Amino acid sequence: MTDRLEVRVPGRVNLIGDHTDYTGGRALPMAIDRWTTITGQRSTQIEMHSSSEPGTARVPGDRPSSGWTRHVHACADLLAVEGAWSGLTGQINTDIPIGAGLSSSAALDIALALALGFSGSAEELIVLASAVEHRATGVPTGLLDQMAIVHGRQGHAVSIDVSSSAVEHVAIPDDLAIVVRHVLPRALAGSGYAERVAECAEVERRIGPLRLATLDSLVDLDSTVLERRARHVISENQRVEAAVAALSSGDGIAFGKLMDESHRSLRDDYDCSLPVVDAAVDALRSEPGVLGVRMTGGGFGGCIVALCDGAAKVEGWRVRPVDGPL
Repeated sequence: MTDRLEVRVPGRVNLIGDHTDYTGGRALPMAIDRWTTITGQRSTQIEMHSSSEPGTARVPGDRPSSGWTRHVHACADLLAVEGAWSGLTGQINTDIPIGAGLSSSAALDIALALALGFSGSAEELIVLASAVEHRATGVPTGLLDQMAIVHGRQGHAVSIDVSSSAVEHVAIPDDLAIVVRHVLPRALAGSGYAERVAECAEVERRIGPLRLATLDSLVDLDSTVLERRARHVISENQRVEAAVAALSSGDGIAFGKLMDESHRSLRDDYDCSLPVVDAAVDALRSEPGVLGVRMTGGGFGGCIVALCDGAAKVEGWRVRPVDGPL
């Protein structure tokens, strides 16, 4: 065993199925060819630097109140509960845009876990990385990001059922392309994300699990806001199921229409889009060869994602589905 170490973990883009995971619903993301890489050498303590953000993370050491170093301390804390972490003097490099909704933080958490000595199963890695995210940011995110990254497969999207942890890999036809455009930075902490999670929890308190609910259940909510939130989640789960079928049959037109419907639902029922994002969606949708466009990554800013004809000349990051880190 060499003292040198390198871990590389991809980001992800969510093609459809936003704000469904924390109610045990469905989503269709894919791991993408943008990476967070940790390189370093084994040591008796942890000392990490980032090429893209200031600060140094040291464990043992002072606990930070903000920034990327919180993730290092959170990961070390949770690994220590399970046994111990392995010391590392290392460098973090990433070409996943930070604050873009492409899972830069989930990729960091997974990379840290692997670099600091985690050796469990894929399912255990997903749970650990999610716990690191919660501890480091305080945002009550679901498991979509971690599942998408860990279960990534080259050439495929990852169909996820969070309630059962079931995963199906769905091939993306060669004549289709996924294009991402960054609109503006965003951070889920301080956004309406936690409020949406709380609203869905209240819906489930009143009518039961949203993953099992139907639109007919909404008459029992007696709240216009909660009805709209629930309508999005219920219809989005249905769209994911239809999108998997469309992609499996190579029907890009049907898949694109579902993406368009998803964005309208996120904008109108879930109130997690922004006017500048809506304008960017409309502009990209009007370009030749674009089959569907939606916001991605939880909303409140970040990126939009488009399904395009493979021959379309559309500006943006043309991302490819890649393997996960295990």
